[in-house]
This record gives sequence, structure tokens and C-alpha cells, in this order.
Amino acid sequence: MALVLIPQSLAYAELAGLPPYHGLYAAMLPPIAAAFFASSPYLQTGPVAMTSLLTFGALAPLATPASGDFVALAALLAIVVGLARLVLGMMRVGWVAYLMSHPVLTGFTSAAAILVIASQLPTALGVSPADGSVLGGAWWTVVHPGAWDGASVILSALTVALVLGGRRVHALLPGVLVAVVIGVVFSLLTDYGGPTLGAVPTGLPPFSIGHSWQAVPQLLLPGLVIALVGFAEAAAISSTFAAQDRAPWNPSREFVSQGMANLASGISGGFPVGGSFSRSSVARMAGGTSRWTGAIAGLLVLAFLPIAGVISVLPLAILGAIVIAAVVKLVALRPLLRLFGHSYPQAIIAWSTFALTLALAPRIDRAILVGVGLAVAVHLWRELPLRVHTDFRDGVLRIEPEGVLFFGSSPGLHEALLKELAAHNTADRLVIDLRRLGRIDYTGALALKGVVDDAQQAQLEVAFLGVPQHARRILGRVFGDSPLGEDKPPEIERRV
Repeated sequence: MALVLIPQSLAYAELAGLPPYHGLYAAMLPPIAAAFFASSPYLQTGPVAMTSLLTFGALAPLATPASGDFVALAALLAIVVGLARLVLGMMRVGWVAYLMSHPVLTGFTSAAAILVIASQLPTALGVSPADGSVLGGAWWTVVHPGAWDGASVILSALTVALVLGGRRVHALLPGVLVAVVIGVVFSLLTDYGGPTLGAVPTGLPPFSIGHSWQAVPQLLLPGLVIALVGFAEAAAISSTFAAQDRAPWNPSREFVSQGMANLASGISGGFPVGGSFSRSSVARMAGGTSRWTGAIAGLLVLAFLPIAGVISVLPLAILGAIVIAAVVKLVALRPLLRLFGHSYPQAIIAWSTFALTLALAPRIDRAILVGVGLAVAVHLWRELPLRVHTDFRDGVLRIEPEGVLFFGSSPGLHEALLKELAAHNTADRLVIDLRRLGRIDYTGALALKGVVDDAQQAQLEVAFLGVPQHARRILGRVFGDSPLGEDKPPEIERRV
């Protein structure tokens, strides 16, 4: 695990906008801290691509990437993320990890992967684009092939081939490590003129809690977004492996483990971390059956720090290619296209999130918030219509509402009753059949009470039919002393 974790951590720190060696700090203590609280025996904690990109997006407007202020803010952001996850876990609300709908995550993940690839393309090809934006810099790189560094292109192509092709040879072949070794040897034996990793401090990281706490208000919203979005990958990994092993898994406990990992990263000069799908899969295939696999990997990273200077000559093109190879599979355009055949509203949510993520870069956390808002709006739009079926015979007016009776749809019930009473002014009895209602909230119960009061004022005898079991308590409290208790089956009409 350490052989994969070390080079990946360097690459993801570069992606997050930090000096690459800070990735070692984020790969050292976090997996050790997570091991004490983790629920999944396979989840590997440390730097990951999506969280690194979110970190860059959150901090780029506040400080110059790779500067001292940027490094300090990254550590503070890790503490904010850690506290958020810790609170969510201790409150046992791990279910909030599933609040983001699949279309939102699909659109965001695909667009974010494109941004990751675009951000690393100039590094992989050894150029310094004139356009400073992520997509603009990638486009400038593509249309100026004459500026590409030949050695960087070869190293990048070889790295991608080793990372992607190595998996086909054997799942445990450390293609990332092989690429790093080749890059270091190549840089030492040749006159490589491209950018390299540079000086790597040896020894322990700068442990500190003296961060710029005045910046916390600016980091609260992006920190919460990272806490939730970054946990989605860890939740997917853990739940998938738990299902395959037919073993229990506790998302709240995993929130605590990921929270402790981020706190450890923040006090040791790191940045926000999460659960890695690729490293977790490697750990499982390598025979790891205990959460201490990650802790041992972290200890090995710690043991590597005194000799970390050996990678100072590593070409940055290798790191850029490692990131590209790691996220290219996340660009899932086919699932996005298939959504149009399944649901147009959900397709609009996914593609809107996709487009906003690209347009709002580097503040991609805002795209997630808009996507979640669209998903909630579509959900409310679907829940608002309350279909009311009616039947009138022998002086009995029967209304049967269908849908969800909540604060948004309750006015429709009252309007429907007034319309039907006006159309059937000879009715002397009203039967309200509730069997088609999926849920009734407090406002909906008050709406029913208002319907009953209006009907009684119109001299109608009122009865309920099929009161749902889940609604008996709230209706009983709203109606007070009424025949809505448990003493008779709900199929029997009950007078108010």
C-alpha cells in the first residue's frame, strides 16, 4: 500500500495546489488515525483526486497556490473538514452522505474529472501555458504542440501506459511506483531540462495548530461541501465491499474515522483527505483483511520521510500523468447521455451540474450546491401536484387524494374540496379516503382538519376511510378527541 500511496500522495498534493511533498504529510498520520475508528476493513485513507481538486477550488481565490498562506489555509481547511465529519459521525447522521442524488454526483464527477485532466495536461506535456485558467491553459497546450517538451511527453505516455496497462497485467502491479522509479533514474542519467519535484524536506512535518483561524468563516461552506462530497467515495467503497462480504458497515462510524484523519492531516501540514477507491481495491486484492493495513502504510510513509530527498529529481510530468491516469475513468459521458432515456428532469439536473462545474471552476463547490438545489426543486415539483379523485352518488361525495400531503401540496386539497362542493351542492355526506396518500405531515394534517371544518359548516356529515397507520398519531393529535385511534381497522369508515 505504501508503494502506491507515496507517489499518489505527491501527485494529489500537486493537484491541490500545494508543494508535492505535502502529500507525504497527508499520507502519514491520516491513515493511522483513521484505522482506530474505521468501520470498513478495506477503506484506505489519504490524498484523493476529487478532494484535492475541491481543495484547490476552495483555496485558489484566497491565496496564491504553493505559497505559505496557501499551505496554511489547506491545513486549516483539513481541520474544518475533519470537525464537520466528526460532528456528523458523533450525531449518528451518516445517512446525510446519501442526500446528494445520483444525477448530481454523476454530472459533478464527470466534469470534475475533466477539470483534473485539463489542469494536469500542461504539466504532463512540459509546457507553461499563457492562459492561467484551467480549461484555457489546457486548450492553449493542445493547440501549441510545438511548445511540448519531448522528454516530458515520452515520460507521461510511459506513465499512463504503466498505470493503466499494469492493471491488465496484474491488479497488484505497482505501475505508479515503476513510473516514479523510471522518472528518477531518467532524470539522474540524462540532461532532463523539464521541471522536477525540487527540494524535499526530510524529517517530521511541521506539527502546528497555530493556523490563521480568522479565515475559518470563509472555509466553512467549502469545508462542509468537501466533508459531504468527499465522503461519498468512501461510502460507496465501504458499502460495496460490505455487501460483497455480507458484513455490516456503519457510515456514522466511518464519518468519525474520516474526521479524525482530516484533523491529523491538518495538524501535520497536510490538506483534506478521503477514502481512495483504487488503493482500497488494491488493499483488498493484496489480502488485507483489517483496517490496520492503512495504519501500517502510514507508518511506512513516516519511515520514508528521512530519505524522501531521493525523489527531488522526479520530473513533474510523471506526477501529472499519474493524476490523469487515475481520473480518466471517472469521465462518464455515456451514463449522462442515457439519463435522457430514463428521466428528462434528472438528465437536466445532471447536465446542469456538469456544465456549472466546468463554468464555475475553480469554485466547483458552488456547482454542487446548485445541483443539489436543482434536485430538491425537481423533487418538490414532483411532490406538489396532489391528484384528487372524486365520486358522487346517492348524496355521498367521496374524495380520494393521491400523492403526498405536505405543506407544499396541502392547499390543493382545500381547493379541490371547494370545487367539488360547489359542483355537488346536494351532497349531505363527505367521505375522505386516505388510502392513496404516501405521507401526511403536520401541515397536511391541519389541511385535513380545515377540510373537515369547512364541510361541517356546510352541514355535511364527514367520515374518514383508510387512515394510514403512519398518519394516525399526527391526525389524532390535530383532531383531538376523534375516532382515529387503533381500536378499529382502517378500512372501516369512521365518523368525526
